[in-house]
Amino acid sequence: MWRRYLSGNNGVSRAASLASGKKWDAVIIGGGHNGLTAAAYLARSGLSVAVLERRQLIGGAAVTEELIPGFKFSRCSYLQSLLRPSIIRELELGRHGLKMLKRNPSSFTPCADGRYLLLGPDSKLNHSELSKFSKKDAEAYPRYENQLLKFCNFMDLLLDSPTPESLHGDRSSFAERLKNKMQKSAFWSRCLREAMSMGQKDMVDFVDLLLSPSSKVLNNWFEVGDVLKATLATDAVIGSMASVHTPGSGYVLLHHVMGETDGHRGVWSYVEGGMGSVSSAISNAAEEAGAHIITNAEVAQLMINEDSEAVNGVLLKDGTMVHSSTVLSNATPHRTFMELVPQNVLPKDFQLAIRNLDYSSGTTKINLAVDKLPQFKCCKPCGSEAGPEHMGTIHIGAESMEEIDAACRDALNGLSSRRPVIEMTIPSSVDKTISPPGKHVINLFVQYTPYSPSEGSWGDTKYRELFANRCFSLIDEYAPGFSSSIIRYDMLTPPDLEREFGLTGGNIFHGAMGLDSLFLMRPVKGWSDYRTPVPGLYLCGSGAHPGGGVMGASGRNAAHVVLHDIKSKS
Repeated sequence: MWRRYLSGNNGVSRAASLASGKKWDAVIIGGGHNGLTAAAYLARSGLSVAVLERRQLIGGAAVTEELIPGFKFSRCSYLQSLLRPSIIRELELGRHGLKMLKRNPSSFTPCADGRYLLLGPDSKLNHSELSKFSKKDAEAYPRYENQLLKFCNFMDLLLDSPTPESLHGDRSSFAERLKNKMQKSAFWSRCLREAMSMGQKDMVDFVDLLLSPSSKVLNNWFEVGDVLKATLATDAVIGSMASVHTPGSGYVLLHHVMGETDGHRGVWSYVEGGMGSVSSAISNAAEEAGAHIITNAEVAQLMINEDSEAVNGVLLKDGTMVHSSTVLSNATPHRTFMELVPQNVLPKDFQLAIRNLDYSSGTTKINLAVDKLPQFKCCKPCGSEAGPEHMGTIHIGAESMEEIDAACRDALNGLSSRRPVIEMTIPSSVDKTISPPGKHVINLFVQYTPYSPSEGSWGDTKYRELFANRCFSLIDEYAPGFSSSIIRYDMLTPPDLEREFGLTGGNIFHGAMGLDSLFLMRPVKGWSDYRTPVPGLYLCGSGAHPGGGVMGASGRNAAHVVLHDIKSKS
């Protein structure tokens, strides 16, 4: 298939292709997975679509990069489960190259006392493993997971639908406002039916989960299992500066089971070839439908029609003007509205709300090439062959929720955690396409690291090395000799994530996922339906509903809103 990637570095004149006088039906800022998803749906509906990506490769945070010859890293996002089944089905991503590799077991937590906990989709394994710590907790665990699964059925409705936001101002006709009211009524009716199907007790438990700290939720379910609670609690604080004791952190526990792989709920997978294969499959679907994807095309500013105050296209950093009356931004809300929209265009109250969004991040990602698998003290030596302990997410440095809270408190006080919380994955234990024989790729998702540490600077090489070695030494406690296996590594601190991938504040979700920043409140109240105060400008990234993670839902939902608006104007 002819690939329509246009780049100033490959002999194709990008400026000529974009400035040829063509007016695109839709222009998308950013070739992350949500932007590509929106492009695929718009192009499949017959629109002419151009995707403008700042970097030399597509994918945003869902990329595969060969930073070291022979080693292919999922440089930012590193696991798949949340990508919406509707997108996989409708865009035929399997036909376009997406191959998911299930993990079993999915979780391994080594303990300093020589014990360990394995968890996964095998209920018998889970019961046997948990019984080593507490028979009562082993009995409670399947009930806990089943309750979360009930809640996920309700969440599916929210994830796959645009929010029931009111239409704005006098842009819409009476007929359009009436239609909007009917659609909102239908949405809330579906929500009511789902709530009634759960019953009052489950609905109250659902609200309790949404509002409570994850520590309260887990303490109510499990009596003894510090190791189990710590393993589950890391899911509740991932990518944030929240503690396990932060109210509302219980919601993110749903991510433990919210996604699926090949129809199996709660099963997380690696993607063959790395997470860039997700973006590649979506881009293949978009290209097949006719979308044009242009790399090395950095947008400098939106062009606004002075008379109508509507969007008129974008101006690239090299001076190229790309014309369109419909622009979708896959950038963060802050980047979109504070940097790309010209001054004095947005309402003051909207600007203030955007400026006050929470972009704090406690995340550092370390990608390593190693010459051998780590050998954990609590497991029998496995030599060069991967064992069950290597297949899933390996939880390092947190054997209790209090240890997670202590690491968070360090960061809130301006310190990089003295004992970091590490989620370690070894995708090459399952995917043989991403590393040389006998060698491996390892991902470390590390918390907590403040954007601007009080005791040093991420721009200081010595400070960076000190923190990286702190992480490696912590792993050595559980897997002696790990540090000596490292060939090379790549470290992305919050400022690096912001600079390299446009993630404001280094926040991997395009903004905090607290209850004040979800659903009708995302990105800000009154503007949750992907539309913006600038006519013709839409948000399609993770800063819009339903939020972060490699879901694609924001891109799909935004595309449907755009198509609705275009149809209503015709």
